[in-house]
Amino acid sequence: MHLDVVDLRAFYYRTKLGRIAQRALQQSLRKLWPDTAHMTVAGFGFAVPFLRPFTSDARRVISLMPAQQGVMAWPQGLPNHSVLVEETAWPVATGTVDRLIVAHGLETCDRANALLEEIHRVLAPGGHVVFIVPNRSGMWARRDATPFGFGRPYSFGQVETLLRAHAFLPERHAAALYTPPSHKRFWLRTDQVWEGLGRRLDAQVLAGALLVEASKQVYATPRRGKSIMVPGPLDVLEGLTYPAPKPASGRAALSEPR
Repeated sequence: MHLDVVDLRAFYYRTKLGRIAQRALQQSLRKLWPDTAHMTVAGFGFAVPFLRPFTSDARRVISLMPAQQGVMAWPQGLPNHSVLVEETAWPVATGTVDRLIVAHGLETCDRANALLEEIHRVLAPGGHVVFIVPNRSGMWARRDATPFGFGRPYSFGQVETLLRAHAFLPERHAAALYTPPSHKRFWLRTDQVWEGLGRRLDAQVLAGALLVEASKQVYATPRRGKSIMVPGPLDVLEGLTYPAPKPASGRAALSEPR
């Protein structure tokens, strides 16, 4: 089930809870990728709230928004970096993306296997991808007041198993959104307390969102060289002769017919 881009934009840019979620996830991403100089950074789904910090140092930043969701111009007041794409067929050259953020993309995708194959295609050798997904044990996945209450929630183990099946190597993981998913003033005013407490206690089971970083696995192609002939078991005995019988002597020799 895909959310509409209008609803996603309204949550992240017009509500205080959305701005809190935006800030918390930006901080977690920057800890994973502190330096993206001279890199191509892309986002799929609705990743624009988390892409903005990378525009200051990355060589190129692209936002890929699926047709089922819709597209919006981004960033505001600057040349557009957003493009509407088919969910599993992107207008991106193979092996050209160094860093990729998938947010509100995996949990709502109807063809997760095809999506992961497309992600593997566009990533450069040694490229990294971060999946931001709802935490199945967290409070945010149990309420539809936020975008994290839609689609399929995941655990760390489920995401990592899915990635390994599609030639990705899970590298690191993190968690965010320890603030209760409420628009009430008390919870909004104490968000920094909850986020700090959750990180210090490493209470990932209570987090609203999980971040899983993975790298693209590239298998080396064996070099073609001179073929080596391995002898078969019968070829090893080739050229050997059977020993001649020993001449008879003594009584045995006399008893032999002439």
